[in-house]
Amino acid sequence: MKIPRFLSIFPFLVISFFLGTLLGRDRPNILWITAEDLSPALGCYGDPDARTPHLDALAKESVRYTSAFAPAPVCSPVRSSIITGVSAASLGTSQMRSDFPIPADVHGFPSYLRKAGYFTTNQVKTDYNTSDEARLIQESWDEISPEALWSSEKRKVDQPFFSVVNFMTTHQSRLMVWPYEVFQREIQSKLPPELIHDPAQVTVPPYYPDTPVVRRELARFHDCVSLLDIEVGALLKKLADDGLAEETIVFFYGDHGSGIPRHKRTLLDSGMRVPLLIRFPKKYQSLAPAAPGETSDRLVNFLDFAPTLIELTGSTRPDFLQGKVMFGPKTEPEPEFLYGFRDRIDEAFDTARSVRSHQYLYIRNYFPDLSWAQPSVFSDLGAIQQEIVKYATEHADSLTPAQKAYVGQRSVEEFYDLTADPENLHNLLAEKSELSEPQKNALESHRAAFQSQRIAIGDVGLLPESVMHQWISEEGRPIREITEGKTNHHPDLIALWNAADLVGSQDRAKLLKNLHDWEPPVRYWAVVALHHAFPNDPAILEALFDSMDDIEPSVRIESAAWMAQVSEAHRDEALTVLGRELESEDWWIALRACRAVELLGETAKPLLPTMEMLYAQNRFADGDAALFLSFSSGAFLEKMGKRTTPWDFSPKK
Repeated sequence: MKIPRFLSIFPFLVISFFLGTLLGRDRPNILWITAEDLSPALGCYGDPDARTPHLDALAKESVRYTSAFAPAPVCSPVRSSIITGVSAASLGTSQMRSDFPIPADVHGFPSYLRKAGYFTTNQVKTDYNTSDEARLIQESWDEISPEALWSSEKRKVDQPFFSVVNFMTTHQSRLMVWPYEVFQREIQSKLPPELIHDPAQVTVPPYYPDTPVVRRELARFHDCVSLLDIEVGALLKKLADDGLAEETIVFFYGDHGSGIPRHKRTLLDSGMRVPLLIRFPKKYQSLAPAAPGETSDRLVNFLDFAPTLIELTGSTRPDFLQGKVMFGPKTEPEPEFLYGFRDRIDEAFDTARSVRSHQYLYIRNYFPDLSWAQPSVFSDLGAIQQEIVKYATEHADSLTPAQKAYVGQRSVEEFYDLTADPENLHNLLAEKSELSEPQKNALESHRAAFQSQRIAIGDVGLLPESVMHQWISEEGRPIREITEGKTNHHPDLIALWNAADLVGSQDRAKLLKNLHDWEPPVRYWAVVALHHAFPNDPAILEALFDSMDDIEPSVRIESAAWMAQVSEAHRDEALTVLGRELESEDWWIALRACRAVELLGETAKPLLPTMEMLYAQNRFADGDAALFLSFSSGAFLEKMGKRTTPWDFSPKK
């Protein structure tokens, strides 16, 4: 018997009715409140110095996540990861302020919300760290401006919205870079007296020296957080006054760790763990993983935001997303590990990775000779950073292990038991005591997770920028597509990471063999690993001589910097190589050479005229490349006793 058409579609109608209740007319509005440079320094997270009544009140109405993490400890790679839902380490956008393209089929996730009928606004930060930023902005946002909000006249009546509001109040510039009197004028003056912190009363973390300057700057930090709290309170009041509080799911989170030393820019929990509060109105409580005022200890990464919102709003979820749905009817299993990365930040080169579980944090450092506190002009403008470095110099013999771990050389591997050591003060691999059996097993599982996840996501951050630029130019495709085998050149990512893993190895024969590998990144990592393992070996240095003429700029520069540092016989040739690279038309090559010269200091004094020329060309030029080149060349000139134009990032009066 033929089934009547009405009956055949009845199940579909029923499903559509119930889905329509949630995903149709009653789809939730979404408000994201982002605080720049903020660890969980709030009263609701137990910070004893926090004065944050509005955020504490929000926490009582929200699910408070206790294990939320950024994918990186600095802004632009994080924002690249958030807007695409793909780790910046996978896209080649993990270097701070890079200009690499991303695949054309990777879109800004708000574009999927727009297609589903949402009105999207951004107030006002983008900083997506790719040459495709303009495309991402255009496809993601209906409106973007310092005033863009749900109340825009462009939004249709009853149209659901996704609005992002970004607060700069806790940015590193305010916390430590602006001169203190500018902070007093721009931040502290806006606080009532009862919210201004007394330096004598603040808590000094064990990795800082307890000095008056440190106390003053920590009080300054908490003052910034208090002003942020007032601003968030005003925004939430507007939402309520507009009659939208009961229709809107509110996210509040920091974009990575606080902008003070040993927080932002490090892969420690102080640099990666963030506050995350999500308020679900009564009508959407069924979506929440816990009741209002309760906590969730689920491991959450910012990559989870895109798939969660796309599923929540009834949009079509693309295949390229890397995160997991973290709440709602399609919640996915919690990840066992979270993957983190740090590459070049401003003029400071680095490559480091982390794997974080609930109980342990594993960090792999590929430039262990460089401190977490390696020189960086923007950070070094801060009085607290200057005080820490000064104190370390004057009290080198009495620093605690925690203080020394920040200002001194790093270990190749770091491993922390977070249950016993939540502040990451005791690297178990640097201490004399033996690991327990559970710790040994955990170490091996985290090492294995690191090796598997870096390949699973296609982490290309180990590639020197000069290599990426060359490959992209030759193939005319984004680096992600090149490493996925979609071009003529299909580099073996596993082999490249294996070459980098030799940093910390004493395998002389293998490293010397890699010095002649056909892949430029393998040769690059051979030089880095040899330098770390055999810094003063004359035979190695002689074997390295021809590498100063390598076809790959990063190999030439790393080899010449090492040779200039320790070889009197070949120093002149090495400095000649570096001087030539300083004049490269490609800023990413010139910057690597410039940084090498800066770190060489007095040894590179013959290059003073070239560095003066580089500084003069870039100090007042526009763009991030000019900024970083003038940071590094200016720092060198100051070492040489030359006068430079002081940096001032203060707002205009």
